[in-house]
Amino acid sequence: MRLLLDTRVLIWWDEGGGLRPETIGAIEDADQVYVSAVSGWEVAIKASLGRLKTQRTVADAAGSSGFEELPVLLHHAEILAGLPWHHRDPFDRMLVAQAVAERLTLVTRDPAFERYPVRVLKA
Repeated sequence: MRLLLDTRVLIWWDEGGGLRPETIGAIEDADQVYVSAVSGWEVAIKASLGRLKTQRTVADAAGSSGFEELPVLLHHAEILAGLPWHHRDPFDRMLVAQAVAERLTLVTRDPAFERYPVRVLKA
């Protein structure tokens, strides 16, 4: 299984709380686990606005866990343009586009993702 973690899931993973035991097992057993550059962007913006505080950077959290970085590609933006507006958050919409483009299962607790044509693993 190939997984893409949403930003909140990465934070929960890194800080050791909030994830279901089944989700932890799926992440540990996955063939590949990705963290999007979008998550780094989201955390940086929210931290600079004082809306989020994390123990360390997305790069450090992903790297120490052995997760792979998923860059944002032009192809992802093309898929994003065709997505319905079930979700208004630009970060989350790009995660959906990336999951669709790369055929990844998106790990999230956000029910809005389930309305998109993407496999979801509940966090």
